[in-house]
Amino acid sequence: MNDSYEKLKEAMVEFGCQTGTLHRAEGEWLYLVAKEGVPDFLLEKISKIPFGKGIAGVAAQTREPVELCNLQQDLGGVAKEDARKTGVSGSLAIAILSDDGDKVLGTLGVGKIKPYEFSNEEKARLTEIGREFRELL
Repeated sequence: MNDSYEKLKEAMVEFGCQTGTLHRAEGEWLYLVAKEGVPDFLLEKISKIPFGKGIAGVAAQTREPVELCNLQQDLGGVAKEDARKTGVSGSLAIAILSDDGDKVLGTLGVGKIKPYEFSNEEKARLTEIGREFRELL
């Protein structure tokens, strides 16, 4: 857990983010492994997330980066109401895949307080960073 937390903090610093989460996949569920900057009132909601729900769950289901430029104004229904209460606006979650890409091992998510659109290069970099978490999941 300590290694997970340290790597999560490093990713947040690299991206200039104020929040971060790391989830481990088991079946069709994501379980919280490490978090930073997430309000305590959300812990129950994010400790176990089904694939397809919320930003992390959609990233796990689609195996693609999921970005919300402004979580506070998400009209597509990906962001849940409690997620808006974090005050985070720009957020990005990626799926962490096995070496062969056949299995979702977990998700890595970062968020900024201000609205922000992540570039394709940033999405690729967060995916690359996610590979470093494989051994910790």
